[in-house]
Amino acid sequence: METVDKGKVDPGRRAMTDALGRRISYLRISVTDRCDLRCRYCMAERMQFLPKNQVLTLEEIALLADLFIARGVRRIRLTGGEPLVRRDIVDLVRRIGRHLGGGLDEVTLTTNGTRLAQHAQALADAGVRRINVSLDSRDPDRFAHVTRGGDVRTVVDGLNAARDAGLSVKINMVALKGINEDEILPMLHWCNGEGFDLTLIETMPLGETGEDRTDHYLPLTQVADSIWRHHMLTPLSHRTGGPARYHAVEGMTARLGLITPLTNNFCADCNRMRMTCEGKIFMCLGHEDHVDLKTAFREGGLDAVEPLIDRALRLKPARHDFRIGADAPPAAVRRHMSVTGG
Repeated sequence: METVDKGKVDPGRRAMTDALGRRISYLRISVTDRCDLRCRYCMAERMQFLPKNQVLTLEEIALLADLFIARGVRRIRLTGGEPLVRRDIVDLVRRIGRHLGGGLDEVTLTTNGTRLAQHAQALADAGVRRINVSLDSRDPDRFAHVTRGGDVRTVVDGLNAARDAGLSVKINMVALKGINEDEILPMLHWCNGEGFDLTLIETMPLGETGEDRTDHYLPLTQVADSIWRHHMLTPLSHRTGGPARYHAVEGMTARLGLITPLTNNFCADCNRMRMTCEGKIFMCLGHEDHVDLKTAFREGGLDAVEPLIDRALRLKPARHDFRIGADAPPAAVRRHMSVTGG
């Protein structure tokens, strides 16, 4: 297996720098478009999923990850859909995790937590040190409404298992006007008591979900102002590789992250690309442009893939164009968030 010295690009390959000079060091890999929940801001109630022959095998994902690491990717996050519904997902984590300390700084996971109780210890043993868990409400009825039928108790069980396994946990909460805005401050207090960090996310216009996002859009500038009435927020230099900007919260050890694709665009220092489970590289979450690695890989191997990575770097746009409101289209792009990966 090919490895590189930590912090260096394989000398036989070019570093991943886009046309605007941004260094791409973070790859998010969706391992499946399937999920066992149907969150209203993410998916339609009735989804059509990809046939298995269109989805990359775990071995193909691992080999492509090897190549990206050789090109200078330092962080890999596995996403979905829900990554833990993919059979043998821990084998993939273990396979990618062999690069830790030899080019890769970390392999992480974003999950809805419903199957975390079954996998937390194995993930830790495979090299995962921190995870993001999506949790938009702790109220059982409200959680069931947002997820279209989910049971919040399975997520709580997963969080307890993750903590027992020694995993660092960050809760991801999409701020939804009229649905969970009254839970945001209580969620922050709860996370502080549990030893978790909390990141709040503005809802993004991705895919047709059957819901009017305008009704539920809650600007995080407004949320931060409401938190300020109770706790002073101090900006931190702490970063985890993604778009969240973190704040210390007066009187708490929990850090508060804010992801603000609509109120405070963060594209100028974007360091990310996304690979879908069918091998498409999307250079930006908010654009349809992509390159197809799967076809090239299956026909010509890794040598055929490298020129496409270079093409993706050249085509990476300056920024997304997310808008929500009466004069905006229902979705910026047709594909659902679950297709591209969080």
